[in-house]
Amino acid sequence: MADTDAKASNFIRNIIDADLAANKFAQRRWSGQPGPATSLKVSHGGTPSEIDTAKIRTRFPPEPNGYLHYGHAKSICLNFGLALDYAGACHLRFDDTNPEKEEQEYVDSIVDAVKWLGFDWGPNLYYASNYFDWMYEFAEYLIQSGNAYVDSQSADEMRASRGTLTEGGKASPYRSRSAAESLALFRRMKAGEFADGAHVLRAKIDMASGNINLRDPAIYRIKRATHHNTGDKWCLYPMYTYAHPIEDALENITHSICTLEFEDQRPFYDWLLDKLAEGGLLQRPLPQQIEFARLNLSYVVLSKRKLIQLVEEKRVDGWDDPRMPTLVGARRRGFTPEGFRRFAEMIGVAKADAWIDMSVLEGCMRDHMNETAERRIAVLDPVKLVIENYPEEDEELCEAPNHPQKPELGKRPIPFSKELWIEREDFAETPPKGYFRLFPGNTVRLRYGFVVKCTGCVKDDTGHITAVHCIYLPETKSGTPGADSVKVKGNIHWVSAKHAYAAEVRLYDRLFKVESPGAGGRDVIDDLNPESKRVITAQLEPALKDAQAEERFQFERHGYFVADRIDSKSGTPVFNRAVTLKDSWTAK
Repeated sequence: MADTDAKASNFIRNIIDADLAANKFAQRRWSGQPGPATSLKVSHGGTPSEIDTAKIRTRFPPEPNGYLHYGHAKSICLNFGLALDYAGACHLRFDDTNPEKEEQEYVDSIVDAVKWLGFDWGPNLYYASNYFDWMYEFAEYLIQSGNAYVDSQSADEMRASRGTLTEGGKASPYRSRSAAESLALFRRMKAGEFADGAHVLRAKIDMASGNINLRDPAIYRIKRATHHNTGDKWCLYPMYTYAHPIEDALENITHSICTLEFEDQRPFYDWLLDKLAEGGLLQRPLPQQIEFARLNLSYVVLSKRKLIQLVEEKRVDGWDDPRMPTLVGARRRGFTPEGFRRFAEMIGVAKADAWIDMSVLEGCMRDHMNETAERRIAVLDPVKLVIENYPEEDEELCEAPNHPQKPELGKRPIPFSKELWIEREDFAETPPKGYFRLFPGNTVRLRYGFVVKCTGCVKDDTGHITAVHCIYLPETKSGTPGADSVKVKGNIHWVSAKHAYAAEVRLYDRLFKVESPGAGGRDVIDDLNPESKRVITAQLEPALKDAQAEERFQFERHGYFVADRIDSKSGTPVFNRAVTLKDSWTAK
């Protein structure tokens, strides 16, 4: 096993360690292609013939019916991370059993998201729909062995007879159908002889069970819909809860890790695999399902229904809106794969639900970009600073480090001239107590440049300040022997007005203004943050004009920004704020 001492121990790792110590999976065989344990009763697929070299096999099994969100990032990092740590393999598998909601667009977006997070499944890319033939034959076996039957009740009748959490269900009048009759009906269902909903295939387990999921769950339904992968081959589709354990077994998954909402389904998962193994259709040891707490993140909604509402009502600019908690949105906002992996490692996995504050995720992104993002200067709310005693025609270069903690990244030149852009908040005509920036008579340092003394300001007819005036001290240029000859308390950033690049900058913030959007029956729309997006024209140092799409920078004093991957063009990048320099929400 790979060295996992650096990784935080958790109950899943403890299970894996115990399984490996017991040599639980030593005799598994794996041909490199999914398939049943024998070909005696199944007429298609490969015949496994090689000892499996992967110590464990996990899987990430998304349904291709939407875009992945922050919660999926936790699952991806967990499953792929365990496989890496234990010299195993992780499969990417599309659980595409519901043709009405699945599209190739979602398949493509999921592939891109997993790759973006930094994980590789190698040859292990699979689709549940590739197993439909096996699933169908397994269903016929269940009928023949007395473990399944065709029910002809209506959906309402089935629902009424299912019982409640405190009362057992009632047996269907069709439960006593002979295996021969059910098998004949099932084959006619496959042949398309019946309308949607006319019959379903149900597992025959226990209608009196305290676990409602064991009360003869439906495992096949008639559904005439074109499938993104199999086209119109089938009008009979397996239910997700039936298909999923079979997929795990066919792929030789050792640890089937899922979220807590599937805990009540585990008895059916085990029942189904045991029955198929008893018939010689699957190989032991069988996969084991392990549940962990899903991601609950404050200031975020991860409900697919609510996210669809935001998109359809145009409350956001699509699924990749940088405010959306989707991975395509996170990528466009400027969040990093390394930040997500750091976040997943930090919060770990647990058996009980808990809430994680959004500031933890933002902090992981901030920490990673602080280490990796080069520094640049941007003035977001510009006002002109005129240096009265600087010659009109002159200009010179100042030097600024690309990263203060990484001198190996060198320095870059920043042009300096008579007129500069500074932040409007860096001048106050009547300064408040403790204000050390520009005000009449005060001196400050222009970061990487000279010390200047404010002489006043110019206003328009409405009293709006249009320019600030100052004089500079020529002997105080940063990096020269006289730089420290004048002591000042204030230090402000700037860009040369003559050389600056005017660019669109989008200041993104949290999409919701409350910790638990939609809590207490509220409509999530009422909890939207009206300040979640502001679009401004900022003045940037000229080096930023060459920024490439998805290139990240720290705009000094302002936060971490990325060149938008969609709207940035060569020579005209558009910038999105990924996260501010400091957390401003916790104090709120």
